[in-house]
Order: sequence, then C-alpha cells, then structure tokens
Amino acid sequence: MILNYLRAFCASALLCFTLTTAWAQPHRFLTVNDFQGAPRPNGRGVIAYTNCTIDFKYQASRSGGNYIIHANVRLFMNNYKSWIDRSRITSAEQLAEILKHEQGHYTIAYLEQQEVLRAIERTRFTANYTNEAMNLFNRIDAKYKQLNQDYDEDTQNMRNRQQQHSWDIYFAKRLQYMPQENASL
Repeated sequence: MILNYLRAFCASALLCFTLTTAWAQPHRFLTVNDFQGAPRPNGRGVIAYTNCTIDFKYQASRSGGNYIIHANVRLFMNNYKSWIDRSRITSAEQLAEILKHEQGHYTIAYLEQQEVLRAIERTRFTANYTNEAMNLFNRIDAKYKQLNQDYDEDTQNMRNRQQQHSWDIYFAKRLQYMPQENASL
C-alpha cells in the first residue's frame, strides 16, 4: 500500500513538473569574469559592452477553444561577446562603476525575460498562436531595446553619475516588487 501511495505521489509530482511552464531563473550579479570577449577598437568611447540573449521556445497545446503556450524563455549572458577594455581602467572604483552600469544592461534583459513569461501566462492564444506568440515577444523585445537605449543615453554610458544612481534605484525597485513568476533555467 505504501509503495502504491509513493508511486501515485511521484506520478503527481512528475505531472506537476511537466505542466509547469518553466523554472525560476534567479537574477544574478555580474563579475569581471563574465566579460571574456575582446574589446572593440575605436568603440566611440565605450569602455564595456554586455551582450545578452533571450532564447524563446515554446510548444502549444489545445485546451477547449484556446491554445496554451508552454514556454521556455532563457536568458544567456554571452561571455565571449561581452567585454571590458581593461587597458582603460585606472582604479578598482572605476571598475566597480563599470560593472554596476553593465549590471543595468543585464537587469534590463532579465526584466524582459520575466515580462515575456508573465505575458505568456496571462494570454489566451487562438489557432493563430504562432503569430500571436511571436508578436507578443517582438512587442516586449522592442520595449526593452528602447529601455536599453534610454539607459545609455540618460546615464551617458555611466558618466552621468546622478542619472546612473537614479537608474540603479529604478532597477532595485523593479526587482524588489517583481511579481513571483516562473522562469526558465
């Protein structure tokens, strides 16, 4: 009897595991080791660059007249495309400021990933789910590309310390009050 109960429990746990959209991917902090790429020569004054990719894959299943999207939305920090021009860094304080600024770019990518997951969870898809899912992703992606541009313009690539501080507070608040959501590993 205990063996049957254990099998039923394991089967239930496996079913719950299978139906879950994805796993939680925690927000992480960047280190200098995350920047393995070669600096770009004549980078118009840019001293560092963060390259992230959001991988969006999904499968659909029919539920009544709608479709449910089971998504895998993964965020990758592309270490070999991300770089810091270490030859232009003159102090540990400057390196810390650069890392803090680049952390903002990573945080923007993380916020995008989380928004995609939340939007998928609350959207009812039709038989046209392929176009609907890509339109959803593209709309959110465009929003965060603009946010990335605004971030660099406002902070003047971290040179405007007051604006950088304002953005740091913005990111902290967004992360602090982010709704709990499934994310992928």
